[in-house]
Amino acid sequence: MFVCVCHGITDKQIQTAAREQGVGNVRDLKQLLPLGSSCGTCVQMAQDIINDVIIDESLFKEVS
Repeated sequence: MFVCVCHGITDKQIQTAAREQGVGNVRDLKQLLPLGSSCGTCVQMAQDIINDVIIDESLFKEVS
């Protein structure tokens, strides 16, 4: 699904950035992708996707 229509950024790209690059917020994401640099309507959805990835990843970490 497209999150940022202005720049053609998808939810999968944001999820990958959160998982593989350690992106934890939109400010970090903007260093990798041109998200939110035009109209800005995608910013909240992008943060929600990042939050979901962080929560999902933390639920499946092995507890020692």
